[in-house]
Amino acid sequence: MMQVPTNFNQLIEEANALDLYKQLILQLNKDFLLANVDLDFHEDVLPSSLKLLLHETVYRLIQEKFTEYLNLLYIIDVPEKDVKALNGDDVLMLSEAVSFLILKREWQKVWFRNKYS
Repeated sequence: MMQVPTNFNQLIEEANALDLYKQLILQLNKDFLLANVDLDFHEDVLPSSLKLLLHETVYRLIQEKFTEYLNLLYIIDVPEKDVKALNGDDVLMLSEAVSFLILKREWQKVWFRNKYS
């Protein structure tokens, strides 16, 4: 049974422990490309850079390209109820929370594919 990570560090630790960090990056790149969002991580990107770049990109999408933002969430399959449960008053905090939801969903895909392939 998958333990769903509750924060960024826990997610990265788990991905590294299972040697799936690179798969996580590739999955992110694949879905961002599908969503036509200009973000392509190097597969050796440091977790700190990953977190920062993802946060910046989500923030920019919310502020400037809201349709693309919604499309990205749809393509990644981030649960709508999870997004709606967030407080949208502070866009900086919202974009950080959404970034984690994105990572969490991508991690679930990678984890399941690894477990059941």
